[in-house]
Amino acid sequence: MTSNNLDRSLDAVIVGAGFAGIYMLHRLKNMGLRAKVFESAGGVGGTWYWNRYPGARCDVTSLEYSYSFSEELQQEWSWTERYAGQAEILQYLEHVVERFQLADDIILNTRVNETSFDEETLRWSITSSSGSYNAKYCVMATGPLSTTNSPDFPGLSSYEGETYHTGTWPHEDINFAGQTVGIIGTGSSGIQSTPVIAEQAEHLYVFQRTANFSVPAGNHALSAAEQNDIKADYAGFRAQQRKLPAACHHLPRRESALDASPEKREQIYDDYWKKGGLSFLGAFNDLLTKPDANETAANFIKDKIRQIVKNPDIAEKLCPDHLFGCKRPCSDTGYYESFNRSNVSLIDVAETPIETFTNKGIKVSDNEIKLDSVIFATGFDAMTGTLEKIKIVGRNAVTLTEAWSAGPCSYLGLSVVGFPNLFIMTGPGSPSVLANMVTGAEQHAEWISDCIKFIEDNDLSTIEATEKAQNDWVEHVNTVADATIYPTCNSWYLGANIPNKPRIFMPYIGGFQRYERRCLEIQAEGYPGFMLV
Repeated sequence: MTSNNLDRSLDAVIVGAGFAGIYMLHRLKNMGLRAKVFESAGGVGGTWYWNRYPGARCDVTSLEYSYSFSEELQQEWSWTERYAGQAEILQYLEHVVERFQLADDIILNTRVNETSFDEETLRWSITSSSGSYNAKYCVMATGPLSTTNSPDFPGLSSYEGETYHTGTWPHEDINFAGQTVGIIGTGSSGIQSTPVIAEQAEHLYVFQRTANFSVPAGNHALSAAEQNDIKADYAGFRAQQRKLPAACHHLPRRESALDASPEKREQIYDDYWKKGGLSFLGAFNDLLTKPDANETAANFIKDKIRQIVKNPDIAEKLCPDHLFGCKRPCSDTGYYESFNRSNVSLIDVAETPIETFTNKGIKVSDNEIKLDSVIFATGFDAMTGTLEKIKIVGRNAVTLTEAWSAGPCSYLGLSVVGFPNLFIMTGPGSPSVLANMVTGAEQHAEWISDCIKFIEDNDLSTIEATEKAQNDWVEHVNTVADATIYPTCNSWYLGANIPNKPRIFMPYIGGFQRYERRCLEIQAEGYPGFMLV
């Protein structure tokens, strides 16, 4: 992979070398276009390059969380576990880049600082740490979870111990043996890393602001027989995947939780609990739409927490007070069991807030907890954070940050009024984080590349969403969300974890299959809702 290239005039610039950017490059190269990927990291992988924290693992099964565009790739690659860990996913992406000879067109260690649309040339000017470029098309494959949220705690600058963020974990192994460690945050990264760090540290303090729901992952080694069953008809497996709401093979059961008898409901929940994974959300068809139905699932999980955690006071503090699924649920391996260890303490910061960092640790309610290391598992500025870190300037010198001052708005999550030939992958207004991210990335790369082909074949200059189409789509996204439980609690889906960020439900919850169908209809109809010049 190159760090510099003399060819500064391109057909397309792609920002980000994760799943989306890698496949986007592959598609455009196959069309004969001159395209380059700009990646700030020292390697490919996107979120799987940065998130190397102990226990980092995907919550979508490996045989689904992988590319489907190449039958040869699907057949030749073997996964070792039901849910792949960070290292294996990164190894897979590195293999894809090598196998499809993409490395020469990926420029690493290069941060894009600004990209602006020239209304005279109708091209994008890109300013990066490796110099300036220009291109007809600009594709933002920056990912929805790529800018870390690092709260500015009082006194943090005075702390003399080591600090880490799960979203920017060091590449070298960190051993916490003999240390007293604090971890702040109980989202996915906090829940995944807690059991692993608890096994190493002399003592681990878990600082919890909001209790979160987690279900067992049910991870296990994948046998050759399990993989061969799917590989025998991988194409059929993938086709079925795209017909499902989350682009994963766990279609909700066709039964209401409220129609089942208490005994049957308990048995079904128990079966899903033993099966493991986020398919638990599909145990009944109304868990995400009816609060009363949702309460039955929430109460089942709370009862499981009380059964697992031996100290009843700690168990109650670990029981969430929101609906199951309105915040992103987690899947774990031994999270709740960790609180039965004598070297793990739960600090409920809703009850005893963090007052300040000291030079030796953290002070809560006049009690100083001395810590050798502190881990921030505080998540991301989701969906929009990285897009707004780059100065993206459209028509009339309006920046994307200005256009999104009241919250992100787009048409299909792909195009924004005032930003011609700018495409956004897996961003706000698309299924994104509410579906299989790899399938979503593939669908977007295919739609964008087909759109670009249409523009080129018809000697057009630009494509841009119309204001009416964008407004109608934003209204549709909000209407669909309001029919669910998702907006009922403060979550990063709404941007609630970032101070002063507009509160708007960002991903599209209408189902991947409906979303893809609408995208294909728009292409088949000649791109209604877009201005073509």
